Amino acid sequence: MRVLILGGGVVGITTAYQLQKDGHEVTVLEQSRQVAEGASWGNAGMIAPGHSFVWSSPAAPMILLKSLFLKDQALRFRLSADPHLYSWSLRFLLECTAEKARRNTLLKHRLAVHSQSVLRAVVAEEGIAYDRTTEGILYFYRSLQALEKGLANMRLLEADGQEIRAVDAAEIVAREPVLASSAAQIAGGILCPTDETGDCAKFTRALAAVVEGRGGHIRTGTRVTRLESDGDALARVVTDQGAFEADAYVLCLGAESPLLARGLGLGLPIYPIKGYSLTVPITEPARAPRLPVIDEHNLVAITPMGDRLRVTATAEFAGYDRGHNPADFAFMKGVARTLFPAGIAYERAEMWAGLRPMTPDNLPVLGRRRFRNLWLNCGHGHIGWTMSHGSARIVADLIAGRRPPISLDGIVPAEAR
Repeated sequence: MRVLILGGGVVGITTAYQLQKDGHEVTVLEQSRQVAEGASWGNAGMIAPGHSFVWSSPAAPMILLKSLFLKDQALRFRLSADPHLYSWSLRFLLECTAEKARRNTLLKHRLAVHSQSVLRAVVAEEGIAYDRTTEGILYFYRSLQALEKGLANMRLLEADGQEIRAVDAAEIVAREPVLASSAAQIAGGILCPTDETGDCAKFTRALAAVVEGRGGHIRTGTRVTRLESDGDALARVVTDQGAFEADAYVLCLGAESPLLARGLGLGLPIYPIKGYSLTVPITEPARAPRLPVIDEHNLVAITPMGDRLRVTATAEFAGYDRGHNPADFAFMKGVARTLFPAGIAYERAEMWAGLRPMTPDNLPVLGRRRFRNLWLNCGHGHIGWTMSHGSARIVADLIAGRRPPISLDGIVPAEAR
């Protein structure tokens, strides 16, 4: 079957790979000059089932309210004239109950664990190199009270099979000696030994090369402008390079997915949430961190990626604005510089801002909607790199009429399978 995949980020390329493995003829359409130039480029690089907690939690409404007046909040809400922001935000707030947060976190964790297993199989089969680390992720806290709360929260995932370990400041420094100068600020932490990291863009581009090497087509510089239907089927995709037709279509355009879906009368519960990252050269590896860490007090993630350090923070409700200025990065740079003051060229940091395609419940939109040959694989939010492989395999299984190895209850509506 000829399958057209719309979007060349990590979700689109993993989908193309899984469909090609099933024997389909795949073509990917990507508007940028190369794949993985959007949210797949500047993310934290973490494959982290241990960080599956949803943002739509009971604490989120107060954080968003404070952000209207305080600029140092991890979640920031910017007033806008876009009516979609307010309708989406209302749905987000309705998910912020303790019961729904628990349910959505466990569903997200189920998908994340499955996805990590698919990633590991792909890496073993294809031998892709992408600055991978597999010694776990350290989540550290600056007060005992926060640590105890973090451990209590983490028990939810532990009960669902996630391996966690409480570690004191001494063990944190033993595992990451560069943190010795900050030991007095660290009360303890949580080690998720099965979490891992890697350069998402490097992985995606290497996997795209595998797809092309096996006869797949990846059309970059091709912007999708319209989807056209004929009865209960999608008839063609119109782009700035002409029209494309296929037997089946998979929508993997991240934050832009709802914009195109509206033209078909489909309302997707996806809205862009802007994130910021710095990519900083490492000049002295012996003085730079070796392990990925998350400062849970400041909600700053710091990930070594070969000869670079990726620093990420902030979630801003700002619509489709990708703009940024140096002031947006001052706080996260200050946190990283305090923790890791030497061996890193902060003055040469590359600034980036991108759009996370968020849903109110933090679960991706998967499966078929309304049209018999249109499949959705979008809305992966802040851990798209973590969930991409599993969701790609699920969509491939659904297209093939196979039952996926995990339960889809709560993840894919029965009518969408």
